[in-house]
Amino acid sequence: MKNRIEELRKNRGIKQEDLAAALGVSRQTIGSLENGRYNPSIQLAFKLSRYFELSIEDIFIYEES
Repeated sequence: MKNRIEELRKNRGIKQEDLAAALGVSRQTIGSLENGRYNPSIQLAFKLSRYFELSIEDIFIYEES
């Protein structure tokens, strides 16, 4: 699943460390999300949605394989 987390974070001038702290996860989790190595739990997806004030669908791009 692709996502726009890195784009959204950089557009707002937020460091990975700061986003991680706001969401209660590690910086490594944010890096893994941004690189597509990790798909978030539904709880983390909702936290990201609330943090960026966007719908989950505006952050994550589901592609059928």
